[in-house]
Amino acid sequence: MTSPSVIAVDVGGTKTDVALVAPDGTVSFRSRLNTVELGPRLFDAIVDAVATIDTPSTTPIGVGCGGPMEPGGETVSPLNIAAWRNFPLLTELARATGRAVTIDNDAKALALAEGRFGGATGLSNYVSMVVSTGVGGGIVLDGKLLDGALGNAGHIGHIVVNPGGTQCGCGVLGCLEAEASGTGIRRQTGTDAAQASELVRARTGVMVGRAVASVCSLLDVTQFFVAGSVALGFGEPFFRAANEEALAKVGLSFARAVEIHPSQLGGDGPILGAACVAWRKLGL
Repeated sequence: MTSPSVIAVDVGGTKTDVALVAPDGTVSFRSRLNTVELGPRLFDAIVDAVATIDTPSTTPIGVGCGGPMEPGGETVSPLNIAAWRNFPLLTELARATGRAVTIDNDAKALALAEGRFGGATGLSNYVSMVVSTGVGGGIVLDGKLLDGALGNAGHIGHIVVNPGGTQCGCGVLGCLEAEASGTGIRRQTGTDAAQASELVRARTGVMVGRAVASVCSLLDVTQFFVAGSVALGFGEPFFRAANEEALAKVGLSFARAVEIHPSQLGGDGPILGAACVAWRKLGL
């Protein structure tokens, strides 16, 4: 069966994209929404953006959204979207659009896209990460995306990498998200991540490397692909520090093969991931 075009919705802490995605990864009819400015009006803006895409009513919607969430996205509570706490996104979006809707964590969605279109093509074991407004992850083992009991598997952003450090949105001190996300960097330095010094860029890589080392040793997976505005914006200093720290923090022989790569999906990664959520539901 050939994959159909799908409507993809990527809900991020800073921006939300709505677009039509073709089976070859071509993105069209994109609407970009400011998540922060819209606040409680975000949902209505998403529905309006979907309505501007002229497709048959049978065209499904795939959504990538920050977590945590209940199974299938019945309710979502993204830590970086204060207006959405236990928000019934699945039911409300299906009702408002009259379309079939599938929802998954945005970092898990990115893992699907990395395997379908990016650097993990052909790999059966890898981890995708997003280091942006928040930090998330998606884990593929033995060719299968891990879901977990409630669909929340992969929250690498909540591994503690600096005990007693910055308080995370989840309430714990020193989570990777609190130490390495754009939100955490702004809280620590008083400036946006885009203005971060070379020292901050390298420290952010170190924090990510620590988390990667733990996941690598735990799951016997050595290939990590990192996307997101912070990681990709920091570039070489970030990835050099992350790789050096990961290698320094693993001792088991199999884990010595650990590698942290920039995602090869570019800026379209999150929206491609949302499309992959819909295709996964269709078994494609």
